[in-house]
Amino acid sequence: MFGINDIPKFFLAFFLVLPIISFVHEAGHVFFAWLMGGKNIKVTVGSGGVLFRVGMLELRKYYFWYGLCTFDNLKRNERFSNILIFSGGAIFNSLAALIIIYLIENKTLEPGIITYQFTYFSLYYVFFALLPMPYPDGNQSDGKVILDLLRNKEQVKTYRVQWSGEKSQWCVLDHDRNLVQAFDDEEQAVTKAHEVAQQNRPSRLVNSKSGKETEVGNYPKVPL
Repeated sequence: MFGINDIPKFFLAFFLVLPIISFVHEAGHVFFAWLMGGKNIKVTVGSGGVLFRVGMLELRKYYFWYGLCTFDNLKRNERFSNILIFSGGAIFNSLAALIIIYLIENKTLEPGIITYQFTYFSLYYVFFALLPMPYPDGNQSDGKVILDLLRNKEQVKTYRVQWSGEKSQWCVLDHDRNLVQAFDDEEQAVTKAHEVAQQNRPSRLVNSKSGKETEVGNYPKVPL
């Protein structure tokens, strides 16, 4: 039963142990994203206003709540690559818990409230990360994305930058080839297309020159 003496343990878990577990989880996504050639990798720990940024790490005001990893332009943008990336968080959490258990079993590490909470909540993270479910904000759990990838149900949208001889302009087209916006300058059109594609992950951006389509960027879904 939860008693008054357990309140300090609750705060220890909430404000110290869980943020560390969240960081380990995001590190798993980052490792596999880097391994698969991802660029512009960024890790966000927490929510609310930004406290500080160091390299790829961004720490937010409510550091104990939420976390995500973003990256662009996978060189190996296939189903298996994405499955590995979305499994990375659960893999790292599982490995971290197993390492702690191994160290305790070999008496290298003394068991205590922190080691107990770390292993318990690491497995808690693994369970809810892999539970295939959609979230109310439109995001999906890692498990739901993995399941869709295995079923080949993930719908990747393709956005295009294409020269229109009729308009004498560079046109940004959506997945259904409907006009988003037209520009006189190609660079402006590409910039706008990147912006639209990034906001509608998972997506690809291709540039159509002389009837040939060349991928200039891709934006995978965001692992949580």
